[in-house]
Amino acid sequence: MKISERAVNIQESPIRKLKPYADQTKSRGIKIYHLNIGQPDIETPREMLDVYTHYDDKILAYGPSQGLDEYRTNLVRYYQQHQIDIVRDDIIITTAGSEAIIFTMMVTCNPGDEIIIPEPFYTNYNGFATMAGVKIRPLTTYAEKGFELPSDEEIEKLINSRTRAIMICNPGNPTGAVYPREDLERLAELVLKHKLFIIADEVYREFVYDGLTHTSILHLPGLEDKAIMVDSISKRYSACGARIGCLISRNQELITAGIKFAQARLCPPTLEQLAANAAIDIESEYFEKILAEYDKRRNIIFEELQKIEDLICIKPKGAFYIIAKLPIVDADDFARWMLSDFNFDNETVMFAPAEGFYATPGMGRNEIRLAYVLNETALRKAMIIFRKGLATYIKSR
Repeated sequence: MKISERAVNIQESPIRKLKPYADQTKSRGIKIYHLNIGQPDIETPREMLDVYTHYDDKILAYGPSQGLDEYRTNLVRYYQQHQIDIVRDDIIITTAGSEAIIFTMMVTCNPGDEIIIPEPFYTNYNGFATMAGVKIRPLTTYAEKGFELPSDEEIEKLINSRTRAIMICNPGNPTGAVYPREDLERLAELVLKHKLFIIADEVYREFVYDGLTHTSILHLPGLEDKAIMVDSISKRYSACGARIGCLISRNQELITAGIKFAQARLCPPTLEQLAANAAIDIESEYFEKILAEYDKRRNIIFEELQKIEDLICIKPKGAFYIIAKLPIVDADDFARWMLSDFNFDNETVMFAPAEGFYATPGMGRNEIRLAYVLNETALRKAMIIFRKGLATYIKSR
């Protein structure tokens, strides 16, 4: 018996596919600094953890398919603090941002339809698209230009009769790029002109540097039936394991259809919603401290990368990732080599080869994504080891 084409075609995660090599490395007693995955070492807020400790209901029951009313009501207040004007019934709570993206693709597209996405993009978009039967049309952006959004003409070249949406991640994973309001306004004009949806993954809203301001797709007027935002608490509260996200749109036909998909999986996790709800009123000082910490880490990793000859890297403006184009041919081979053949003082570094963040064949082969999610001491040590490893690898080739 053959497995499905969907199962054959779904992409292996470039973030997680090197885990077997990492496991072997650790079995030899070698410490790994993990810069490969966006798992922050920032502590999850006590307000969230206390919910798990103090939950005393006798039954952990099903909740509403669209999410707990209390949580959705309070989310309205959270978004109002970011000048995003919505009502409770514009929100569907999902099992992480991942489910929100899958629901969005299935609600907006028929099998075989296309979504335009600037590449490199969050690698799991590929997997979500495969699940939904959607084809991603990559809009290539370049490290040399800081992964800025291409011209309207370049975007319109990709629009055809099967195009249903343009999707962005802002701030970007894996690039750290932040699209200014004028870029979003350009996209708004395009989706209105071509009668498309616009989908914005805004998970990293809080992480914007250098005095920039994040613009949400829901800030723009005139997109009431076109704009869809997906979000998650994973990075905001350093709660990646909680798996709570949401889908938001003012298009009530779309929300009604999304709820039917939500009903098919019954409900999002109840305890995790209660924990997320408890974090909504965290004071702004919490995010100010976290932003300052990530800004410090961003500066450290960028400064260390600048010490590498012939490296191409523009300082990112948001999120907590950076893509570097290395003076090598195959970043995937280099990543495996760092785990299997190199260590310095019994330590090495793991990172994500960037080719898997592209849909265009051959793109990103000499690029890597680094996640600056470690504390200052660990990050400095990791970058010293990384630079020594890269120099040794280049000499050996």
